Amino acid sequence: MTRLRCSCCGKPVQQRRYSGGEGLSFKGLLQIVGVKRSSVLLGGAFDLSKVSDSKIAIELGRISGRRRHTSAYENIEVFLRGSTLMPIRYSYKDIKKMTKSFKDKLGEGGFGSVYKGKLRSGAFVAIKMLGKSKGNGQDFISEVATIGRIHHANVVRLIGFCVERSKCTLVYEFMPNGSLDKYISSKDDVINLTYKKMYEISIGVARGIAYLHQGCDMQILHFDIKPHNILLDENFIPKVSDFGLAKLYPNDNSIVNLTAARGTIGYMAPELFYKNIGGVSYKADVYSFGMLLMEMASKRRNLNPHADRSSQLFFPYWIYNQLIEENEIEMDEITDEESSNVKKMFIIALWCIQLKPSDRPAMNKVIEMLEGNIENIEMPPKPSFCPNEIIEEDLEVKSNEIESDSVGFIEEDTTEPLLMNSA
Repeated sequence: MTRLRCSCCGKPVQQRRYSGGEGLSFKGLLQIVGVKRSSVLLGGAFDLSKVSDSKIAIELGRISGRRRHTSAYENIEVFLRGSTLMPIRYSYKDIKKMTKSFKDKLGEGGFGSVYKGKLRSGAFVAIKMLGKSKGNGQDFISEVATIGRIHHANVVRLIGFCVERSKCTLVYEFMPNGSLDKYISSKDDVINLTYKKMYEISIGVARGIAYLHQGCDMQILHFDIKPHNILLDENFIPKVSDFGLAKLYPNDNSIVNLTAARGTIGYMAPELFYKNIGGVSYKADVYSFGMLLMEMASKRRNLNPHADRSSQLFFPYWIYNQLIEENEIEMDEITDEESSNVKKMFIIALWCIQLKPSDRPAMNKVIEMLEGNIENIEMPPKPSFCPNEIIEEDLEVKSNEIESDSVGFIEEDTTEPLLMNSA
């Protein structure tokens, strides 16, 4: 139950203001959270028992983000005061102690830096020091409002945070095996994961995304699913991470409103760029997962600008043609069982990257297909958009419109997410 305390009870109800709402009127609050005035108990305090804490928290966060004349720190503090779903709040002194004055640096990117730390319990943590906050602190608010309330085996856990003026810090559970990215773009000093392990990881990632979409009282759309944002624990259990671009929506919303396209080129759904394809929904994450799944199955990037033939420039096209023509796809050191699972991953990935959002499966269906028999999965239609034109045009024309930097962590990410005005 959420209770907002009235600070001016002598005034008429319509003129009152409430702490945690940054000057938000009683009438305005009810309109935002969708509660009838008759269902609210009037008195010194107001009982919004029919409204989830998460809904009030995110709406207050949105309000604070719209007040552009206030500082990022003030907006963040307003959000924190209005939410009851927070992890532990640490002081900056605590953060310095955990990191031994930021001694062990794990990675760096446009978001800031990540350091290895240690709690008093002895558990290791990854401490993400955000750079100068953009969007009046909305990146910090988005991350805490979403991941701060999630508990799932395949979603990275936010242990705590620190906000002291310009210093914004997030404390995560430590993932010793880093990001999936380095296992896809093979390097000599990195363990070569088996196809069996890649298949197991793909199911874990699918479960994590499905939980975001349907496992919470608010639907969470990630908008930046990519290899760099999938972290691996000591047992190579995958965890979806980095919620800086995420958005919360009511579960009954099928289509969401966005004022800007968000994500990373190469993984972004076409509807984020082109409005005539279909509305933006959770199917945008399904598309991103499909592109990720394609790379996991092949252990290579989907886009190869150095390909000898144009048919090999965009790997999903090439894979589709091989599957339709029933050609053998050559892979090193692979068993018959692994070969069957890899083929299944390719087919499911092709379903996920269909042009129309309505043609893509929901993540629960994706899990069902991954765990099921390959004979029960039909071949999808060929992806119907022209990837060369879309990707090359967006890289050339829209790269100058980037407004947000990479917010991944653990290693430096070379594929930066975009936050740009929709086409």
